[in-house]
Amino acid sequence: MHTLYFISVALHILAATIWIGGIAFLVLVVVPWLRSGSRVAAGVFLRETGLRFRNVGWTCFGVLIVTGTFNLWYRGVRPWHFIDPAWLRSSFGSAIALKLAVFAAVLGISVIHDFSVGPRATRALEQDPTGPEAARLRRQASLLGRANALLALALLVIAVAIVRGWPR
Repeated sequence: MHTLYFISVALHILAATIWIGGIAFLVLVVVPWLRSGSRVAAGVFLRETGLRFRNVGWTCFGVLIVTGTFNLWYRGVRPWHFIDPAWLRSSFGSAIALKLAVFAAVLGISVIHDFSVGPRATRALEQDPTGPEAARLRRQASLLGRANALLALALLVIAVAIVRGWPR
């Protein structure tokens, strides 16, 4: 069973790395590069890369949910712990609860970004790249993407706290 747990933790870290690395690449490389060129080309490029990364990202979310659930179970966490005030006040319990809450926020923001605002923004950029609707939707998509990037970093910090404890 320990070997399965080891594999699950490795897959969990790999999925998180791919997801966070993809966000970092988009935010730090792709978006600034696109801002320097044609808005029409940017719309097409964002649509194509967005669709591909959306598939990668949601696959990573699936892996994170399955491996995260297994990892918690292996470490003795059961559903009733989440209604136990003493467990939730513990360093480990509070870190787990916080990580799950932040991950739920990431999933919510991702749904809005990936299936509503993002696709509408890329369509607007393709139809009228300098129009007010394209600018408004581009700003919304950018804010959602940045929020998810910050939450991804928060998840990383919380994950370290789960394993190593909170700094004192």
